[in-house]
Amino acid sequence: MKKLIVLTGAGISQESGIRTFRDSDGLWNNFRIEDVASPEAWKRDPQMVLDFYNIRRKQLYEVEPNAAHFALVALEQRYDVQIITQNVDDLHERAGSTNVLHLHGELKKVRSTLDENLVYLLNGWELRLGDLCEKGSQLRPHIVWFGEPVPNIMAATIMVRHADIFLVVGTSLQVYPAAGLMQYVPLHVPKYLVDPEAEPHYFVPNLTIIREKATDGMVKFTAAETGLPGK
Repeated sequence: MKKLIVLTGAGISQESGIRTFRDSDGLWNNFRIEDVASPEAWKRDPQMVLDFYNIRRKQLYEVEPNAAHFALVALEQRYDVQIITQNVDDLHERAGSTNVLHLHGELKKVRSTLDENLVYLLNGWELRLGDLCEKGSQLRPHIVWFGEPVPNIMAATIMVRHADIFLVVGTSLQVYPAAGLMQYVPLHVPKYLVDPEAEPHYFVPNLTIIREKATDGMVKFTAAETGLPGK
């Protein structure tokens, strides 16, 4: 069974109603990056950071996976589908995808500020000051903040090196280090980039660009790669 390695970004979740950072009505218009998504912000004003992620987490409970998520699940019948996502939501898992690697953390999880290996599934959407890990330290969002290393990037690099087909959905490849994964895909491997603003900044051999939103683009990808009509 061929390995279909998929990199997903904010665009695939946006169609479920999750606001992105880079749109005109994006989240960063209401919050400055340095105030909510960095270790310095956490030290300066942990309550503001918690409020920001509580808002995002509450919204996540109000949305559902969309047709693009379910299309990736359906492809598991024909391929060994392995998803690398920049998204911190759980929409891939809720749709039914069985192999998902989160690069930037997971919104529904929290971790200890004393021991980063102590990770917990949060019960509900709200994390408060005073919520402690088993060692007695404050819990923080299980999110990779700006300025922090991306622990799963090496695992993602290994995955793309073994791709038989590489598919990018819902990201214009602007955010590193995830954007650099394309460079590790073997030259001969078919590559697809699905995003309305798709425009690689360097030459990519065997690349097919589908300038569509995620749901429409997955229909075209399915038809092009499998010969089957998309759903």
